Amino acid sequence: MSRRRVGRAALVAALAAVWAVSADLLWQTRVPSSLRLPHVDVHRYFTPAQLHAAASYGRFTDVVWLLAVIVELVVFTLYAKRGPRFMRESAAGPIGTGMLLGMIGFALLWLAELPADVASLWWQRRHHLTNVGYVTEIFGNWLGLGARFVFLCLALAIVMGLARRVGERWWIPAAPVFVGLATLSAFVTPYLLGTHPLHNTRLLAQARPLERIEHVHVPIVVEPVRGSTPLPNAEATGLGPSRRVVIWDTFLDGRFTDPELRVVIAHELGHLARNHIWKDVAWYALFAFPGAYLVARATRRRGGMGQPEAVPLALLVLVVLGLLALPLENAISRHQEAEADWMALRTTRDPAAATALFRRFVPTTLDEPSPPTWEYLALENHPTIAQRIAMAQAWKRLHAGG
Repeated sequence: MSRRRVGRAALVAALAAVWAVSADLLWQTRVPSSLRLPHVDVHRYFTPAQLHAAASYGRFTDVVWLLAVIVELVVFTLYAKRGPRFMRESAAGPIGTGMLLGMIGFALLWLAELPADVASLWWQRRHHLTNVGYVTEIFGNWLGLGARFVFLCLALAIVMGLARRVGERWWIPAAPVFVGLATLSAFVTPYLLGTHPLHNTRLLAQARPLERIEHVHVPIVVEPVRGSTPLPNAEATGLGPSRRVVIWDTFLDGRFTDPELRVVIAHELGHLARNHIWKDVAWYALFAFPGAYLVARATRRRGGMGQPEAVPLALLVLVVLGLLALPLENAISRHQEAEADWMALRTTRDPAAATALFRRFVPTTLDEPSPPTWEYLALENHPTIAQRIAMAQAWKRLHAGG
């Protein structure tokens, strides 16, 4: 073996070691490693009618998701083969043509997935989980679609510009640029939400002790979504001065008790206390470098990302990589959500309220308390409701008499 190959192998090994050490540091959690979750019989917590409704709802959404994935793969596979033909109609130069090919691919995908989106909306409306109309669903989200178009064009301009300057190693400077964009997005996202301060003084007063325990002092704001959905949700968002806890107004419509809302707030504060948003950016960085490298390798046969004919193939590679990474991304998300649940139990010391909250999710959201394994791996970015109830039970047993 030549010295060059030996040096390259050593470099790959060193980079792999750095990746593994970084991933291990990000994986660290406050949940005790010795914690064992007890088995939860879902029939003890939910009625047969609730379990049947959740399972029925989930089966249809699973089929729609699988069909949408198949359509996405077919569309981008065909586009990867035939997309370069559109270059004949372009006089915009290499980068402009590449951006045009990216937009055409995005538009084709949007049209192909439209039937699945309409079917999902019909199913949600049938189960009273959304108030969004069909016209609004199809034509009312142009702002969001426009933002995605702009981001796609920006990403292609960055990648193709770097590829034309530095060649096939464009991925080395490109990955940090995208990590920077991800960081910027995480910072500005809270300012783009149409929120207002929480005016419930009683709930605010109950939240202050939780903030002191977690050493996190951030605004608690409300996002009005009641006009479009009755589903409850909350999130921790932002970085640095933009950090805040966002609660959907559907959580405040009287269906949930104050103790349950305290668990919700404590959960979101737990995310901030454990720097999960910063960790999300770091995880993104760990995937961005090998992902960009694989795109660079895959598109070499079409002249690399400096050439517009490589763009359709790059889109297919990104779709495939996204699908392959989905189970791992979900595992990371579930890991962080479980830690936030544990932090909420530590802060509120109220496993009964946590259990009541999780039980209420099944009839409210039609989430299956214990979904099939493939669905859990491919689609679930939170612990199952059965797992969340089991954690509350485990915390209670661990602190019995304390």
